[in-house]
Amino acid sequence: MHKNLVIVESPAKAKTIEKFLGKDYKVLSSYGHIRDLKKKDFSIDIENNYTPIYEIPADKKKLVETLKEEAGKADMVWLASDEDREGEAIAWHLYEVLGLKPEKTKRIVFHEITKSAILHAIENPRDIDIPRVDAQQARRVLDRIVGFELSPVLWKKVKPALSAGRVQSVAVRLIVEREREIERFKTEASYRVVAVFLVPGINGTPVQMKAELGRRLKTEEEVRALLTTCMSAHFTIEDIQVKPAKKSPAPPFTTSTLQQEAARKLGYSVAQTMMVAQKLYESGFITYMRTDSVNLSSLAIDTTKDEILNTLGGKYLHIRNYHTKSKGAQEAHEAIRPTYIGNHEIDASAQERRLYELIWKRTIASQMSDAELEKTTATISISDSDDHFVAVGEVLKFDGFLKVYLESQDDDTEMEENEKMLPPLHIKDRLEMKEITATQRFTQHPARYTEASLVRKLEELGIGRPSTYAPTISTIQQRSYVEKGDKTGTERRYNVFTLKNGNIREEIKTEITGNEKAKLLPTDIGIVVNDFLTEYFPDILDYNFTANVEQKFDDIAEGKSEWPEEIDGFYKIFHPVVENALSLRLEHKVGERVLGADPKTGRPVSVKIGRFGPLVQIGTPEDEEKPLFASLMKGQSVSTITLEEALKLFDLPRTLGDFEEKTVSVGIGRFGPYIKHDNKYVSLPKTLTPQSVTLEKAVELIQNKRTEESQRLIKSFPEDAELELLNGRYGAYISYKKKNYKIPKATDAASLTYEECMKIINDAPDKSSAKKRAVRKTTKK
Repeated sequence: MHKNLVIVESPAKAKTIEKFLGKDYKVLSSYGHIRDLKKKDFSIDIENNYTPIYEIPADKKKLVETLKEEAGKADMVWLASDEDREGEAIAWHLYEVLGLKPEKTKRIVFHEITKSAILHAIENPRDIDIPRVDAQQARRVLDRIVGFELSPVLWKKVKPALSAGRVQSVAVRLIVEREREIERFKTEASYRVVAVFLVPGINGTPVQMKAELGRRLKTEEEVRALLTTCMSAHFTIEDIQVKPAKKSPAPPFTTSTLQQEAARKLGYSVAQTMMVAQKLYESGFITYMRTDSVNLSSLAIDTTKDEILNTLGGKYLHIRNYHTKSKGAQEAHEAIRPTYIGNHEIDASAQERRLYELIWKRTIASQMSDAELEKTTATISISDSDDHFVAVGEVLKFDGFLKVYLESQDDDTEMEENEKMLPPLHIKDRLEMKEITATQRFTQHPARYTEASLVRKLEELGIGRPSTYAPTISTIQQRSYVEKGDKTGTERRYNVFTLKNGNIREEIKTEITGNEKAKLLPTDIGIVVNDFLTEYFPDILDYNFTANVEQKFDDIAEGKSEWPEEIDGFYKIFHPVVENALSLRLEHKVGERVLGADPKTGRPVSVKIGRFGPLVQIGTPEDEEKPLFASLMKGQSVSTITLEEALKLFDLPRTLGDFEEKTVSVGIGRFGPYIKHDNKYVSLPKTLTPQSVTLEKAVELIQNKRTEESQRLIKSFPEDAELELLNGRYGAYISYKKKNYKIPKATDAASLTYEECMKIINDAPDKSSAKKRAVRKTTKK
């Protein structure tokens, strides 16, 4: 029998904490929440003050029994879940479900898993913070009300099996609105004029110096006029300004800034960053990773100070106390930092090491001196013209924090050091012009969101909190409202005028523009759902409303208001709007666009969201002749497809010819474009369209697939045609009656007999039974 039972959220954390506590303590994990609202039921008693109806999931029942048994044996139970609202709620659920008594229960919190932090928490226990629990329950109840009441409206008006969420719908709205901004954007052209001058260097040898015209030119006529003037002009240094400048380090990481910087510097997705950070936290390497505070404890500042003094020296030290400015910052004690700043490296996976190094450098840099620069701006006059060129150079006088860390920016463009420095210059110096180039440039449309820039926008608007960013972004992708993808650029022509050796040369060049990678793109379903919700539920999609709801949760957490009253105020406005939306009779299906008439039949051609995705329809259900349907191709959209493009889809399936005395055809199915031959299907690669593929190319693809399949098949058996030995991604396996079976290690697959294969199949465990028996490890949502 043990005197103390400590219950934490994850087994990794339990393992780390157990190292710090003596034999009188037993540490167990709750694997996240041990109970929640019922999954498939509404689970909120509206009539009884919005009381949540909780249940212990089947896969947690055995765990709960174990925890109850262990709690009964202990003299004291320490509830040590995370310090945020979700963690507070987990502690409260444990207290309720395990039937714990106040005199035998203590709540402890810590924001780092170190021996000193754990022992300090044991020495300073507290009660469960009920207002914080209430705030978490209010969020859960409100989100369940919105999800359960809005989703049936979408099923009826848009498409079955859709779902809506309060924060997720607002995130989708941001992405849809950005796409619309891009569609409306009108590109404007102008000319950027850059001159290259020859200037005497330090040893007298001429060096090149670039300078840019102080304005952009709009037309070719302006460019020709300027270059003609410059052909006979003198260029003189009219003014030189030298000013000192400083760069200050960024504050230590919050959840949001860590997600953004890990995306820019390491290429991690938001979810990946949180998963890796969770491992670092549970292993005791960093402080708690869900925080919106930039504050550092005095202990952290002192140890960081010692580290800088010992490794870099006093001139690199500048103690800073940062204060959180983000909207609705809540309940976090400290920024994300290493638990031991002296640990420059850790023994962990490559991903964990890279993220740890980023956190370590950012923390150290936050307490370092400013970088000191000298900025030189030289203004160069053009005789017979009011225009002038400007050359700008920077010299780094003292690197300061830049010795350790430089924060990245979205679409970062870093200049080479040698391009930043200017040669020695003097006022009234005459400059020799080597060449002047005027290059046509185009205004850029607003950038599509990346996962990281969407997090930054949500934070700016006060929508969501540190624990919600990653789940929100994962959810909108899982629901197929948004997809992370690339946009292929298009070729564009641009003009270049060059003045050199007294001659003006004109060229037309080409460039690829609009090429984007890993951006969040709205799907047709996402656009249609967003437009419907924006029209009929404007409050739910309103940015200020969503931010105000977060503020109300904060008020509940601080004990300033009662959660049932806040939910009641929302529900009495929201529910009638839902009932009204359900009763609406719409002339067209939501998202449907009538494109025009089919020239052959005169029947209307429309585009809409069908059960299996976007499609084009010729005719209506009321016509004598049944409507015709065709799926949209990848890259086509309900909102932008034209009548001509839509009608082309009905030219499919298209017969290409014969191969091996059987017809080869091409078409579009539920899973995209395909080639059909001898009742077998081959997917068409993205580089080809059903309209452009030739018979020769189709035959090549058919033969390639046959080769792949022949290499995949190791062995078949005359005793049973459904039994095959196949080569897979992870090695050989048995395929039988649409199920796959592992082959024991060190077995030569090719030598297996029919009887040996059947024995492996019959001895394989029943996966469905195994799933029911297993206690599933769940993480906090």
